[in-house]
Amino acid sequence: MTTLTGHLTDLQIWLAQRPKWFMIALIGFGLGLALIFPQISSLYFLSLVIEVLIFAIFAMSLDLLLGYTGLASFGHAMFLGLGGYIVAYISSRSDLALNLTGNLLITLPAVMLGTALLALVVGLFALRTTGLYFLMVTLAFSQMLFSIAIRWSGVTGGSDGLAGVARPSIGFEPVSYSFNSRASFYYLVLIFFILTWWLLRSIVNSPFGWTLRGIRENEARMQALGYNTFRFKMAAFVIAGAFAGLSGMLLVQFFRHASPDNLYWTVSGQVIIMIIVGGTGSLIGPILGAAVVRLFPQFVSSYTDRWETLLGLLFILFVLFAPKGIMGVLRAHPSSLLVREKKSSS
Repeated sequence: MTTLTGHLTDLQIWLAQRPKWFMIALIGFGLGLALIFPQISSLYFLSLVIEVLIFAIFAMSLDLLLGYTGLASFGHAMFLGLGGYIVAYISSRSDLALNLTGNLLITLPAVMLGTALLALVVGLFALRTTGLYFLMVTLAFSQMLFSIAIRWSGVTGGSDGLAGVARPSIGFEPVSYSFNSRASFYYLVLIFFILTWWLLRSIVNSPFGWTLRGIRENEARMQALGYNTFRFKMAAFVIAGAFAGLSGMLLVQFFRHASPDNLYWTVSGQVIIMIIVGGTGSLIGPILGAAVVRLFPQFVSSYTDRWETLLGLLFILFVLFAPKGIMGVLRAHPSSLLVREKKSSS
């Protein structure tokens, strides 16, 4: 453990000493690698990266609530599932004119507005509670939607879900483009991922975002200063729901199947694990957590059938030794680590 801490310290000091242009070049290298990835990767690894990017969008949307506003929602899967069902239902309507069933100009506004409206309704009830009660109310709403999806088979397809979801397209005939290939769909998801990160980063670094941080730290004090904290929490809840719906749309378009399992409480639990592993209060943390939680089972399951046990052990190790997640380890100030290392050596 001491050796690992020493290596992390050396890495932090090395990064801290790099000039600004080096970090810009590093970001540029990452974007360049992302752009050429379909050309140098197999379809299997390309599919894994697409999943990671989609769940990273999902995790970032929840971190706006959990990490920045202090709202621990255990029903965030309801927005993921609803977003998927909306685009799947539109795709199942063969009577729609002009073949718009997969057109992003139709599906994207419908999904984000639909999930935002659901978040508004749920928030009117859930945000009147706090702490454990808020967690249980959001869980209850998610399970209610799961039950409706199972029983309302005429619309949702019941336990079988809705299959044959149309691949996304954009534009109108004769000028239109369909994202049928795996590579083109990857670029579409990458664009949405970058836009989501940029928009959420702009939000959390704005006065609105700093107000959310104040609510997380001390809501009573923010109310005493004259802030209507309910409205701020409602706005954050609606924004998070809309972006979670976007991830649900992409997930269903990728697998071409909308399942009621996307509404189940285990999906909400999985995204919470992603945020805890990656680190709350940082948009980079959920991305790292999504990569770990989605990729770890894929690689470990090739060697053992007990990958779920190993994933549980990994989660326990993070809780015990890195409670602030991967970003918490990387954020540790190099000088403080050096001080502790000197004290331990003396």
